[in-house]
Amino acid sequence: MILKLYCAYAGSSSEVKSEADISDITEHPRDDIPRPYLCAVCHKRFKSRTGLNMHNKKHTGQNVYSCTQCDKRFSSQSGLHSHMNIHAGKYKCTECGKCCTTRHNLAVHRRSHSGEKPFECTVCSKRFTRSGHVVVHSRIHSGEKPYKCHRCEKAFSESSALYTHMRVHTGDKPYDCPYCGKLFKANSHLKRHVRIHTGVKPYSCRHCSQRFTRLNRLNRHLLKSHNEGTWLTCNICQKKFCMNDDLKKHFLRHGAIKSYVCSQCPKCFYTVQELKRHQVVHSDYKQFCCGLCSKDFKLKRYVVWHYKKCSAKV
Repeated sequence: MILKLYCAYAGSSSEVKSEADISDITEHPRDDIPRPYLCAVCHKRFKSRTGLNMHNKKHTGQNVYSCTQCDKRFSSQSGLHSHMNIHAGKYKCTECGKCCTTRHNLAVHRRSHSGEKPFECTVCSKRFTRSGHVVVHSRIHSGEKPYKCHRCEKAFSESSALYTHMRVHTGDKPYDCPYCGKLFKANSHLKRHVRIHTGVKPYSCRHCSQRFTRLNRLNRHLLKSHNEGTWLTCNICQKKFCMNDDLKKHFLRHGAIKSYVCSQCPKCFYTVQELKRHQVVHSDYKQFCCGLCSKDFKLKRYVVWHYKKCSAKV
């Protein structure tokens, strides 16, 4: 099947071959389809009023279909039906045991193990496992951020980021860690956190025996150890980076001042995220726990170092 991806920059398009069906496109890659129905909360557009009504249930909490085997609820019967495939193990990954909702989602998940990336950006040649990720990525080049928060006017390049951001205003953290009780705004953040306790490393390198807890760490390893991927270069000092987020953080160092000052010591930081990470040092709260010996730590890097030593003794 040929999927034509219409990127947001200069009206250009690219054709890529894939065995995936149209549900792989998580954003709206075609701007020529009329979507007159607008969500007042997250500004996502829909072709029909029915689609908008179904979407609105995510914001109003009208998830009337409950799973009998876990606490999850769904706004539609079809959503519940797909979810039940996880409990039934109908679409189970033979590599890591993860169960998916559909055959298509399983096929996409398997790319995390095989390293297959059939979709390519026509500007920088970066490759992706999903076509929708190319659409979102293209906004890095165009600067487009079509999803705007109606409370603080902060804009985002993808709708899921806006949906998660709204919890900053509501204070909602619906996902809690079963090991330490820490709360999270997004389920993906919880899944990533739980690996600290369990030690699970679902992403494996196809060139060597190394495994990783996060996909971005696998991509960094592939680039550094096996020269697979594309280096990102700072146009000011020519320093090279593996990940786009690392490059963005680096840009802050050029001409910026450390405007975020710790209230308990003289240390200063470039970003509020760096300040928050530092302030943990002054707290007695130890949010990270070793899944093997239950020892608690303040910082994530400490529990990661400890876990490697602890697992070597087992």
